[in-house]
Amino acid sequence: MDAQARRDLVFLVLSAIFITNAILGEVTGGKLFTFGPFTMSIGVIPWPVVFLTTDLINEYFGRAGVRKLTFVTIALIAYAFVVLFAAIQVPAASFSPVTDEQFGAVFGQSLWIIVGSVTAFALSQLIDVVVFWAVRHRTGQRLLWLRATGSTAVSQLIDSFVIIGIAFWLPGKVSTNEFFVVAATNYSYKFLIAVCLTPFIYAGHALIDRFLGTKEAHSLIEQSTRQSG
Repeated sequence: MDAQARRDLVFLVLSAIFITNAILGEVTGGKLFTFGPFTMSIGVIPWPVVFLTTDLINEYFGRAGVRKLTFVTIALIAYAFVVLFAAIQVPAASFSPVTDEQFGAVFGQSLWIIVGSVTAFALSQLIDVVVFWAVRHRTGQRLLWLRATGSTAVSQLIDSFVIIGIAFWLPGKVSTNEFFVVAATNYSYKFLIAVCLTPFIYAGHALIDRFLGTKEAHSLIEQSTRQSG
């Protein structure tokens, strides 16, 4: 396999992991669970993988790679919701093990939640790119943990407040005080996860370097730096 084929394979694998976990996070978001002092959507479970792949794509494929993938993912999330909405309209067979009510309860998210989640995802990803490269240009190739964790911490602050604000506060489902409490709680969890992900970012970086070869990996990083300048 030549160098370009290896680059393409890395981007393909990272993109597949990114898109799959983003869509899973969206379609499972209706279930709440309690973790210690936190009450959160089950959709937060796949999101750490999205954080991780975002940082790796930023590192090796630059601003253009993340932005392109973000817009593709938004389109696919919208497509998934359209298909689910259409599926809800189709009556279940009398012998179906899943009734219309059960299917609708799981997948029938309100329009406000859909709008909030897609808007929050778009904003957080685009802000992540800006923060990542602002730190990257100041520190060079040093301090991978700072640009990875820092960009995730800032972007998820936006994500947490935007999605709760649009999905619950704007339609009047929660008070202003409840809005801030829930958003802050969700952000605290995401920030903790971002910190805990740091070793996995280094592990992913090392794995890609080994697959591409050190020289090719450094060449790809330098290219992404020039393109993101």
